Amino acid sequence: MKVTLRERIKNGKIGLYLDFYHKGSRKTEYLSLYLHQNPKTTTERDFNKKTRNLAETICAQRQIEIQNGIYGFQDLEKLKGSFITYLTALTEKKNTSSGNYGNWDSMLKHLKIFCPKEISFQYVDRKFVEDFKEYLDKKARTKSQKPLSQNSKYSYFGKFTAALKQAVKDNTLKINPAEGVPHFKQGEPQREFLTLDELQAVVKVECELPTLKQAFIFSALTGLRWSDIEKMKWSEIQHSNEMGYYIRFRQKKTKGAETLPISEQAFNYLGERGELNELVFKGLNYSAWSNLKLQQWVMKAGITKTITFHCARHTYATLQLTLGTDIYTVSKLLGHKELKTTQIYAKVIDQKKKDAANLIKLDL
Repeated sequence: MKVTLRERIKNGKIGLYLDFYHKGSRKTEYLSLYLHQNPKTTTERDFNKKTRNLAETICAQRQIEIQNGIYGFQDLEKLKGSFITYLTALTEKKNTSSGNYGNWDSMLKHLKIFCPKEISFQYVDRKFVEDFKEYLDKKARTKSQKPLSQNSKYSYFGKFTAALKQAVKDNTLKINPAEGVPHFKQGEPQREFLTLDELQAVVKVECELPTLKQAFIFSALTGLRWSDIEKMKWSEIQHSNEMGYYIRFRQKKTKGAETLPISEQAFNYLGERGELNELVFKGLNYSAWSNLKLQQWVMKAGITKTITFHCARHTYATLQLTLGTDIYTVSKLLGHKELKTTQIYAKVIDQKKKDAANLIKLDL
C-alpha cells in the first residue's frame, strides 16, 4: 500500500491531502492544511515550508500505521458507510429507558444540525470530533434558544464518544478519533426538592391530574423513580409480619432487583388494592402537558420552585438525611450502586446546616 501527499487548489489556496492506494482501491484523507498559492513574502514562504513539513510528517506516520495494520483496506466499505445512519441505529437500541434514550436522541439531533449533509466514517477524524465539541460548547441551542447547560454538553459529548468507541468494537473504525480529546467537565447538578412543610402543603391542594398527584406523593414517600412507578403493578406491593409493607421490583434504569420497604402510610395512600396484574397508577403519562399540570399544582400550594416529577425522589432523599437517616441506608433505599451518587444529597444538607447557622445574629 502506498500513501502519497497531494495538492488541490481551492478558493485561491493549495489544500494538502493524502492519497491511499492499494490494489485498485483508493481513499483520501484531507489534512485541513493549506499553502499560499503564490508566496510573495518571506513569512509566506516560511509558512509554506513548515506546513509542507508537517504534512510530510503526517504522511510518513500514515505509512507506518499501514505497516502496523491500522489502516487496512479490508474495511474500506465500512469506512464508506454513513456515520449518521450508524448513529441513528445505535440510538434506537438505547430506547429502553426514556432518560438515556432522550440524551442519545438529543445528541443525534445536534449532530445533524452540526453536520446537515451525509458523512461517511472516513471523514470522522479528530478534527471532526473537536469541531463537534466546539459546536456543543459555543453554538448549540436548546428549543428555547438558550445555550446548552454544562451537564447537557457533558452528556451529549459523552454519548458521541461512546458511539465512536462502539464503532471501534464493531471494527468499523480502526482507531478512535476521540482518543485524547479532553471531555467536558461535569457540572454540579441542582437537586430541587420540597421541604417537609412544602410537601405537606401540596398534599392539601387539588391537582388537575389526580393520578399524577398521587404518583408524585407516593414517590416522595418511597423514593421511587418515575420509570418504576409508571410500570408498577399490584403484585409488586407485598406484606409480611417481619417486614411490613414492601415493594419487590426490578429497576428499569439499572435492571437491578430491589426489595424496598415502604411505610404503612405510603401503602394506605394508594387506596383500594387492585388485581395483581393491574397497574397501580392507571393512565399515568409523562409529557410536557403533565409537567405543566404538576407545576401548576405546586404553585397552588404557594411554591415557586421549578418542580418536575423527579423532584419527588430528591425530596425523599433530602428528607431522609435531614431527619437523621444515615447516608449508607439512604443510598440503599434509593437503589444507588455507588455511595458517591447519594453524596450529592449530603451536600444539600450541609448547605442547609450552613444556612441555619447564619440565622442567629446579634447586634454587637
